[in-house]
Amino acid sequence: MAFKRSSVRSRPAPQSSVMEILKIILNIITSILFILFLQLSTLLNAQYFIGNYSKVFQDSTRSNRNVPTEIYYPSISAGNNTQVAFGQFPIIIFGHGFLMSYGDYQNLWEDLVPKGYIILFPRTEEGLINDHQEFGWDLQFLVTEMQREGADNYSPVFNAVANNTALMGHSMGGGAAFLAADSLTQNQDVQLKTIIGLAPAESSSNGVSSISSALNVNVPALILSGSQDGVTTPETHHLPIFNNLSSGYKTFISILGGAHCYFGEPNFFCDFGETTASSGISISREDQQNITFDFVNLWLDYMLKDSCNQYNAFQDSVLNSNRIAYDQIHQENPTSTIIENNGVLSSSVIGLQYQWYMDNSPIAGENNVTFTPIGSGDYSVEVFFVDGCPTSSEPYTFEFLTTSISKLIPDQFFLHQNYPNPFNPITSIGYDLAQNGMVNLSIFDVNGKIIKSLVNEFQNAGNYSLTWDGVNFAGEEVSAGLYLCVLQLGNTKQTKKMSFIK
Repeated sequence: MAFKRSSVRSRPAPQSSVMEILKIILNIITSILFILFLQLSTLLNAQYFIGNYSKVFQDSTRSNRNVPTEIYYPSISAGNNTQVAFGQFPIIIFGHGFLMSYGDYQNLWEDLVPKGYIILFPRTEEGLINDHQEFGWDLQFLVTEMQREGADNYSPVFNAVANNTALMGHSMGGGAAFLAADSLTQNQDVQLKTIIGLAPAESSSNGVSSISSALNVNVPALILSGSQDGVTTPETHHLPIFNNLSSGYKTFISILGGAHCYFGEPNFFCDFGETTASSGISISREDQQNITFDFVNLWLDYMLKDSCNQYNAFQDSVLNSNRIAYDQIHQENPTSTIIENNGVLSSSVIGLQYQWYMDNSPIAGENNVTFTPIGSGDYSVEVFFVDGCPTSSEPYTFEFLTTSISKLIPDQFFLHQNYPNPFNPITSIGYDLAQNGMVNLSIFDVNGKIIKSLVNEFQNAGNYSLTWDGVNFAGEEVSAGLYLCVLQLGNTKQTKKMSFIK
């Protein structure tokens, strides 16, 4: 049977409809390309537009206290509730001065947000009567609350909030920032990385004190002060806070000829107070803000973005600037020298981790405090520290002789004294095995209770080294005191005493 081809044909769509559909598709593609272009452009130029929104947070631990907050963030276009830029951005929580508000610090968000920071300005305690402790608690509350904000898919900054956070404040808000840092430090908050005070005032309402609170603050701290500040004089406000800080890295910068109010924009109340209290101001507001940002930007990039290059630039600026006077307490990361013992190379400096190099090329997998070379060459070691910035040793020339292989095998069983001793928080433990066997290396307290097993395996004869970070089986830091390190090979044991300090 022959089939006939149907004579029914579909009606073609009108040409105008097809063109409309094509235009819609083209517009969608153009919009997508435009957004991608903006994202790529901001990444390449490391500058962002400024987005902003307002939110009232509620602190359930303080009878649902309202904390209205202005939030400025890196965006792909300027404006309210605009699309956040691609990436995750560190947080700055900023406390305003007495009789001042967030709008008086426009210079801050206009400088810092385009460089990749999210800044929060709580709007509490703006009146004539204020509670410094409550203000400090507001700043403290926002540190952890902002992490929740970044995890909220309805938030304009969803998935854009980095873990690293700075507390920052001016005058009253600077003092309140130290009250907040006191509580956060004692609660072992992991977000707070640094604190910055701009002419911080002693906040002492309700029995609290910023100067006293500084004793409990151990995060890196930066205080900037105008040398001619008569509103909160450096001698009675800024310097006592700085001197009391327990931070291992703290810097005080006095801007020569600087004022109290010049850290922010013009404000009638602040400026009026300054005209009656300060004298000898010899620089402009613009000059003081430029000096401030020269140091604050480098400090934040190092503290919140882990840029060791910016750390070096900050230190260089502090030492060489003729626009400031300074005080600083900071111990530079030590540089290792390489020690050779029976064909084994060791770093003289204990760090968090290591990277060994041969002839300037990294050796894969060689990340311990000791290293056994397998050939002649120039060896160096890079040591990493808690601040993330490594130092590198000078090259050590090692000559490998096949006739000396036997020297690499120790002639006795020996447990070396840990180094450093006393220690906190890390110490290195070395030991020598003259023969193969089942090895156990454990830490005990003075009552004979096992604290941590570091090695429990079969090992070949040779030289070994490892580190102990002062934590027990549960991952908790041990208390200060005397501990025993016991090495056992077969029926043979050796013991060394170790002292952990805090």
